[in-house]
Amino acid sequence: MTFWVAAAVVVVALLVLLLGLWAYSTAHRLDRLHVRSDRSWQSLEAALARRSVVTRAVAAALDAPGSVESRTLTTLADRAERAERADRERAENAVSVALGRIDLARLNPQMISELADAEARVQIARRFHNDAVRDTVALRSRRPVRLLRLGGTAAMPTYFELSESEATLDEVEGASTRTSARVVLLDGRGRVLLLRGHDPSVPDVHFWFTIGGGVEVGETLRDAAVRELREETGMVASAEDLRGPMWRRTATFSFDGVVIRSEELFFALRAEAFEPVRTGFTELERRVVTGHRWCTADEIRSLAASGDAVYPRAMAELLDEADTVLALRTDPDVRAIH
Repeated sequence: MTFWVAAAVVVVALLVLLLGLWAYSTAHRLDRLHVRSDRSWQSLEAALARRSVVTRAVAAALDAPGSVESRTLTTLADRAERAERADRERAENAVSVALGRIDLARLNPQMISELADAEARVQIARRFHNDAVRDTVALRSRRPVRLLRLGGTAAMPTYFELSESEATLDEVEGASTRTSARVVLLDGRGRVLLLRGHDPSVPDVHFWFTIGGGVEVGETLRDAAVRELREETGMVASAEDLRGPMWRRTATFSFDGVVIRSEELFFALRAEAFEPVRTGFTELERRVVTGHRWCTADEIRSLAASGDAVYPRAMAELLDEADTVLALRTDPDVRAIH
């Protein structure tokens, strides 16, 4: 009997230990998720503040700066900046509606570009924030987490819904637009995996680029990055393995006769060097992607010197930054690159 009692005590102790370890790791993960939500809200606030500045500039650039339309834009921008968190969503949507009613032909190209960039930054920041809120709410909503109150006293983060104004550069230039998730895949030696391809309509001009592609409807940026990685290399990774996004790049280019305005968000990922497979390629990708290569910074510079463009343009100089992001194991602030 003593043996069985002792065994039962050991089992109970192990269960308590496992429960404690699970609770600790879950609470730690929740803490990181709340930090992520807070940082994403700060980034969204910064993007919204910048849009308010641009909105006031648009109001001043209209044909009649003292008109009711101009004064309304300025008032809405001021009100949105001063709004409390509970009222911010409604105030910012009022700004979006007002911007959407503007005839862009009344603005000069530089102002149109500024407005389009401000809108794009807001929408990207909003997506990051809502992704962070979704992950936090999903974990805190689990029954064991609620029963053990692992969320502590932290307030539950909330989504921020924002309508997109019609004031986008795409409508002015007639370009289609897409958001892309890209992966800077580094091996243990700091080399990046690049693909070589060409425009179907210009088969003799080749260029090199990172893994990635357009975000599909209903996908998050991280999910799109993981899917593209699997389709273009055969490598299976989880969204949690990614670091970032760390860079944002906007580009307008022609591909197969179609003008595309691309918003590219770059993640970093580490893996041992491997031989990519093409099993997930589409028919078009099989025709236009002609090779791949693990490249050092010097090799990237050699490719560029040989006449092949490399995207992003500063990829050779950016490798160290991506390596640092992976070493720190934290998600950095997104910065613009070319």
